[in-house]
Amino acid sequence: MTQHRKQAKGQARCVSYFYLTTKLVGNNGSLLIAKIVGTHGLKGTFRVYSYAESLSVFKPDSLILIRNTKGYEDIHAVNWAKPHKQIILLSLKSITTISQAEPLIGSELFISKADLPKLEDETYYWFDIIGLSVFTIDDEYIGRVESIIPTGSNDVFVVKGGNKEILIPGIESVVLSIDLNKKIMTVDLPDGL
Repeated sequence: MTQHRKQAKGQARCVSYFYLTTKLVGNNGSLLIAKIVGTHGLKGTFRVYSYAESLSVFKPDSLILIRNTKGYEDIHAVNWAKPHKQIILLSLKSITTISQAEPLIGSELFISKADLPKLEDETYYWFDIIGLSVFTIDDEYIGRVESIIPTGSNDVFVVKGGNKEILIPGIESVVLSIDLNKKIMTVDLPDGL
């Protein structure tokens, strides 16, 4: 999840937790954070592809919901997690052998939205922004935020409306307001967009 925050200097800033798209938000208030891609060793350790940019979601004793490829769900407590090459090695307290771990390859890992940290004012998670309807200051509908591209200096919102796609920089001079209750983003487009 990535948080989007407006800075006083007029430039949008992101503090990254995870990249999430709307399909990664479950109906039960859970967020998809990773997928089990294999095992490591004989003690039930998983090789996990994480959608999180931080290991903080895998802190010891935190609860993770595992949904296997057949839809069966079970909750497990994290024992430990550490980075390993391009993936994360994850140990769960209740999975201690490779025979317990192997059937879970391909499973998705979720956390509860309620377990996310509280955000400061004018700070948003990406999953809250994706799907917003975007309007100009003249109340002209542009489209919906489909995805977000991190660029380092600011995020860029990919907005699709009809057959058009427009890239809107996530800076304070362009993104004037975000209303999560109404699911609306109001923008003042620069010339050329």
